[in-house]
Amino acid sequence: MSTENTVREHIVRLSKSLFDRGFSVGSAGNISAAVEDGILMTPTNSCLGFLDPARLAKLDRNGNHVAGDKPSKEVFLHRAFYETRPQTGAVVHLHSTFATVLSCLTDVNPDDCIPPLTPYVVMRVGEVKLLPYLKPGDERMGGMIRELGGRHAAVLLANHGPVVTGKDIASAVYAAEELEETAKLLVLLRGAATRMLSADNVAELKAVFGGY
Repeated sequence: MSTENTVREHIVRLSKSLFDRGFSVGSAGNISAAVEDGILMTPTNSCLGFLDPARLAKLDRNGNHVAGDKPSKEVFLHRAFYETRPQTGAVVHLHSTFATVLSCLTDVNPDDCIPPLTPYVVMRVGEVKLLPYLKPGDERMGGMIRELGGRHAAVLLANHGPVVTGKDIASAVYAAEELEETAKLLVLLRGAATRMLSADNVAELKAVFGGY
């Protein structure tokens, strides 16, 4: 595992990259990453484009706030992913435009709301579950994530946006970007005759490239 100072710098650098490219606006979105003795998280009401590595919130392994600014109000859903997916090294929650569009539509498949349009969404994100709407910061979000039993690396929160995990901060950010790009393609293709990858295509990708 990288040193804590390195993880802090990575969070700040990648968060700014997301903000600068419009994946988050204002104080929307939150990011966390695991360190040896706990979790680092972007502070509540902070802007991803202007973070201070020294002021990132730090939680111990029991979820207690031990240093830095107050953590994001979405801390419950972050912790639930770390608790149910041991391979999780980082969690990225954005309000990115096209993934949020899909989270607002009534005709998406709630069990697979980002279908296998490209090989890369299969390789980096996997099946994405749509979770029912709850107000931001509702502690029940953590319960909804735990009920998934670690089966999904990413979810869409209805009328809210995506939450994506990865083995480390870079992997989680890249997966969140891939999900957003695929969501954009799906929105652009709505109403057009579209070819998805077959079940055999998906199985081959999983066999060759493994999990996410």
